[in-house]
Amino acid sequence: MAGVLVVLEQRDGKIKRVGHEALAAARALADAAGGEVHGLVIGGRSVAADGLGAFGADRVTVASDDATELYQPELYSATVADAEKMGDYAAVLISATALGRDLAPRVAAKLDCPLAADVTELSYDNGIVVKRPAYSGKATYTLRVTSPLVVISVRPNAYAPLESDKAGTIGEGAVTAGREGRAVTTAIKQPERAALDVTEASIVVAGGRGLKDAEHFTLVENLADALGAAVGASRAVVDAGWRPHSEQVGQTGKTVSPGLYFALGISGAVQHLAGMRTAKVIVAINKDADAPIFKVADYGIVGDLFEIVPRLTDEIRALKEH
Repeated sequence: MAGVLVVLEQRDGKIKRVGHEALAAARALADAAGGEVHGLVIGGRSVAADGLGAFGADRVTVASDDATELYQPELYSATVADAEKMGDYAAVLISATALGRDLAPRVAAKLDCPLAADVTELSYDNGIVVKRPAYSGKATYTLRVTSPLVVISVRPNAYAPLESDKAGTIGEGAVTAGREGRAVTTAIKQPERAALDVTEASIVVAGGRGLKDAEHFTLVENLADALGAAVGASRAVVDAGWRPHSEQVGQTGKTVSPGLYFALGISGAVQHLAGMRTAKVIVAINKDADAPIFKVADYGIVGDLFEIVPRLTDEIRALKEH
């Protein structure tokens, strides 16, 4: 098999964890098929790319100038397409983040090749084989790639980052010039309070209408703080204006696959399950014993969350102190 090109997402000069995860997926695929893994970083002039060999990269190219410091859809997609044409690749891997979901189909269109989106598992069996959840996580597609080239977006948390003592070679790439695009990103406004992105967090604590009021979301925040987790919310909570849309988990929000997912006061409507069903371990707390969330939960507590959650938070903090 030819090599794998991985687009490594960066922010403020640092490679995001999802980039390390995508390298792990690419490394597993390349090792099975006999190929190299090449990384591509767009923007981030001060990015520490020389350490990416330890995460599975054989070679990393940094393509950066003033125009690429912020995500520019048309410029980024042209840069990835040009990088692919300069090498011998069977696949282009992109993390299925908000940026990746916008970038991946653009790259596939430019390369005139298929797109396998939101993939959770890759393998090689006389060709690339991918798996992805379907029907709100109730089924899994297994797809065999027949095209000589495919763009694949990998769901965050589907792979654990690798760590080795291997060192990769760093190159400097030329950014596609003269393609400013019809829309240009001029600035990114950061929230006043920095928070973990639910799509990247290994632990997510989510709250629903069972909290009864926006002010009671402090229960979710406190538990998340104790666990070092991200805060999530159901659609009903976001529609009510209690929480921002960036925290919404579900079919019309974000899809997450953390190692641990707490569902507090969430009934488990199919739209919400579509966004979190692939979490490794699901813990549900709800006073309704017949709530659908218990059908997918690994651990369930039937009871009053206003009593259970504060006590759970205190116990977790006490354990950390010791």
